[in-house]
Amino acid sequence: MSDLEQFKNEVTAWLEENCPPSQRTPAKADELVYGGSKCVFPSEDAKLWLKRMADKGWTVPSWPKQYGGGGLSAKEEKVLKKAMKKLGCRMPLTGHGLWMLGPALLEFGNEEQKLEHLPRIARGEVRWCQGYSEPGAGSDLASLRCKCEDMGDHYLVNGQKSWTTDGHKSDWVFVLVRTDFDAPKKQQGISFLLIDMKAPGVEVRPVTLLNGNDDFCDTFFDNVKVPKQNLVHELNQGWSVAKALLVHEREMMSKIQEFMPRLPYTVVEYAQHYLSLADDGKLADPYLRDRLTQHLMNTQSMGLSHRRAYEEGMAGILDKRSLSYFKAYATEEDKHRDELLIALLGTQGLGWEGEGFSEDELQLTRQFLMNKALSIGGGTTEVQMNLIAKQLGLPG
Repeated sequence: MSDLEQFKNEVTAWLEENCPPSQRTPAKADELVYGGSKCVFPSEDAKLWLKRMADKGWTVPSWPKQYGGGGLSAKEEKVLKKAMKKLGCRMPLTGHGLWMLGPALLEFGNEEQKLEHLPRIARGEVRWCQGYSEPGAGSDLASLRCKCEDMGDHYLVNGQKSWTTDGHKSDWVFVLVRTDFDAPKKQQGISFLLIDMKAPGVEVRPVTLLNGNDDFCDTFFDNVKVPKQNLVHELNQGWSVAKALLVHEREMMSKIQEFMPRLPYTVVEYAQHYLSLADDGKLADPYLRDRLTQHLMNTQSMGLSHRRAYEEGMAGILDKRSLSYFKAYATEEDKHRDELLIALLGTQGLGWEGEGFSEDELQLTRQFLMNKALSIGGGTTEVQMNLIAKQLGLPG
């Protein structure tokens, strides 16, 4: 028996013994665990599951053990994820700290910053949000104007950030700020700061979205004092950190449906339930049958592309520029899938509340609306296409 097979057996046995039965079912939106000081666990089992996984370092399996991770190799991490998927185990923890800030700190943070922040992220003790976009600096992020002044013993931040996902539920925010307004290029003179959301002068205003949630916020900084040790990487070199973090964000968003609450049925099952079938068992509507076939083909192609990228990563030849393609394609296909589902359900896919609609029909309506935002977050599809064109040597 190989070491990897032995590891697989040990992982499976541990999961079977330690994952509560209630944590082996698909999580609804209000059952996802983001951690942080404001976290309200959906159940005691969810709290126990997070503690057990955090104690193993398996909330972030591949992070080094000294930073709260499991120290697993890429192959071992894949074994763990497959074993969790086979047993139906929920992700014990999710959020920006795991997906985005953590990997950026591993690459650019100093040792003090890693030891201070990474273990707390891994244990779910701190929830992070992102302060990138601004009014007038969304897709053109490098045009940001949020001002940061060097006051000698601290930095002073003034400005506004938009699209601060779950800012009102977070403990800390990682922020891009302008530290040099005279830099020859707009990508220069930007710095990357870590800011405590409880710091005096930080104000968060939730914004109601199309789907009825207030996940996104406007965040205002009014003479906010930031300790100098909260600068990540070098002064005026924050664009390098931002680009690296966006790679992780786009990779995460290309797989966003793995983290989102799932509908109880597949697209094919919805089609079979809501549409008429011909005598041969096929969908009677040829137009919807074609749309469904195209979606299934696209989903299969995306899965194969992810598999190829994994194999290239294992071989050390992965071109990370491909992640722009993954993000753009996946989020657009998610929108196409939801539009298809709305078409399949007809008027049952347009419910908002009240009798006459099942729980999953109401969930689908809100998912359809929310997924419009996913093709904007992490860089709009149009921006991604320009990046891909540039990488291929095509006109931008």
